Amino acid sequence: MLKKSNFNGLAGLVMAWLIGTCIAGFSPDAQAAGKQVRHHSLPSRQDAKVKPDLSGRKRIGHASVYAAKLAGKKMADGTKMNPHSDNAASKTLPLGTTAKVTNLQTGQSAKVTIRDRGPYVKGRILDVSPATAHQIGITKHKGVAKVQVTPIAAPTTNDSAKPGIPAKKVKANKATSAGQRQ
Repeated sequence: MLKKSNFNGLAGLVMAWLIGTCIAGFSPDAQAAGKQVRHHSLPSRQDAKVKPDLSGRKRIGHASVYAAKLAGKKMADGTKMNPHSDNAASKTLPLGTTAKVTNLQTGQSAKVTIRDRGPYVKGRILDVSPATAHQIGITKHKGVAKVQVTPIAAPTTNDSAKPGIPAKKVKANKATSAGQRQ
């Protein structure tokens, strides 16, 4: 039978191990190091390196589907991720941008609104909601497809959007308009 002092020492070691494991398991670094998909609106070192693309140009790359476990989680724009809506995540397009996403293998396309940041996987330019993935023919089996993303409307500083005009030009036009009113 264990002596009381040995039991207390063993119990102390077990408690220290449990607490350390819990703390390490819930730290963002431990989660990012694993193979878990992280929520896109969490800050990242990559976020600081990527500047918003206000050019309005088309881009080609791979799109993936938001993980089902992200449903209801807060996105970068503050809204909750709805798997049945037109949500999308981009590292470079400004939040609020409306874009046309075309699956280059099937030719199917859908309109999306950029509401989140990501994906943080090399070669991927967009994460789309499961509903949008279904519309453009991204199957659950594969989960990734080569797409073309064409910005349709860019956000402006007053929360409106000008169709077909890159955000950079809209801001310049607004400044000119403001100067004419004075």
